[in-house]
Amino acid sequence: MTLRPHDLDGIDMVILPPTRDLGDGFKVRRALPSAHRRMVGPFIFFDQMGPVAFRGGEGLDVHPHPHIGLATVTYLLDGEIMHRDSVGSVQAIRPGEVNWMTAGSGIAHSERSPEELRAGGPSLYGLQTWVALPTAYEETAPSFSHHKAHEIPSIEADGVTLTLIAGTSDGLASPVKTFSDMVYADIQLNAGARYRVKAEHIERCFYVIEGHVAVEGQTGGFDPHELVVLKPGAEIVLSATNGPARLMLAGGEPFPEKRNIYWNFVHSDPERIEQAKRDWHEQRFAPVPDEHEFIPLPEEPQPVRYP
Repeated sequence: MTLRPHDLDGIDMVILPPTRDLGDGFKVRRALPSAHRRMVGPFIFFDQMGPVAFRGGEGLDVHPHPHIGLATVTYLLDGEIMHRDSVGSVQAIRPGEVNWMTAGSGIAHSERSPEELRAGGPSLYGLQTWVALPTAYEETAPSFSHHKAHEIPSIEADGVTLTLIAGTSDGLASPVKTFSDMVYADIQLNAGARYRVKAEHIERCFYVIEGHVAVEGQTGGFDPHELVVLKPGAEIVLSATNGPARLMLAGGEPFPEKRNIYWNFVHSDPERIEQAKRDWHEQRFAPVPDEHEFIPLPEEPQPVRYP
């Protein structure tokens, strides 16, 4: 995880996430958390999955694993994932749809390529983020919600299409239930189009998916796979100068309390994470129905440490 030097007004930092190869050509870029920035608003985890085309007969197989104290948000650009969890949800997610899983006091889930797509070699490309829950909701009952693409609000104007995945922005409010002030949006710009990143939320960042975006009135811009963190209150105008571009906007109100991160667990109380580790090791989490595999607790898991 490195920072890219810059001298652009309104920009706090530019994070270059490393690539992790999980096997079979499936690569993940993890922009948050980093040694330089733990969270942006409530977002504590930001992963780009793929793009990848699996070989025939293969696919994604993430065995059941646990979470506490957070919500996972899955948003696909290509492909399909079958989600199963310990509250009984069985749901396919496709591009433009939103899976929001509230872990709260504890949930387990699996993510796999659907069986009917494996023979032809399925493709997969998307983003998964974790949203930390406010302390009042860290131990809320686990739940799952799915929203079809047509339920997610969007606006089009002057060559810009903004799809609001969660939270509020640009006069829109997503139907996805959240627990704190936030924004999470998919923004697509035609060549030459401009979008003003507004100061509607205290902390904001954007992640470039494709294309190049320049900062109007300044020299310099941003390329794919860069996470750009804005300074609080700053507003900049982005333009797609070399063809169309696409980016994800994320952020919201920061929490006053520190969040601890350990493996798949997030919580304000480090002892609660220790309890979750013991519960998973001793198989006290509710199981995912019809699943017989699981990811064991790492023997020597190392906590994420920050300066």
